[in-house]
Amino acid sequence: QVQLVESGGGLVQPGGSLRLSCVVSGSIFSIYDMGWYRQAPGKQRDLVAVITSGGSADYADSVKGRFTISRDNAQNTVYLHMNSLKREDTAVYYCNAQYAGIRSLDYWGQGTQVTVSS
Repeated sequence: QVQLVESGGGLVQPGGSLRLSCVVSGSIFSIYDMGWYRQAPGKQRDLVAVITSGGSADYADSVKGRFTISRDNAQNTVYLHMNSLKREDTAVYYCNAQYAGIRSLDYWGQGTQVTVSS
């Protein structure tokens, strides 16, 4: 059974930083493209950042230059480093693992709350 467990969320002041972590268990982590999504109250879930199995990263325009996604295949972990946080970054952040092979796979974590407030 594949499990994704996020951690690192919390309350931070505007301009502050947080690092989110997502540990994947029950499967071969390195084959997955990993993504971070977020969902604010009353809004749809949006892609924040993605890193492919090969290590290529891409970001939503709203976080470019402030957020960095990285992965450690030896630790089965993907990270989201968030700097210069803004109030509009407040949301539940979800980790996602996707594999587009003969049999497509798609897994989600339970989410971690990030609140940016003074």
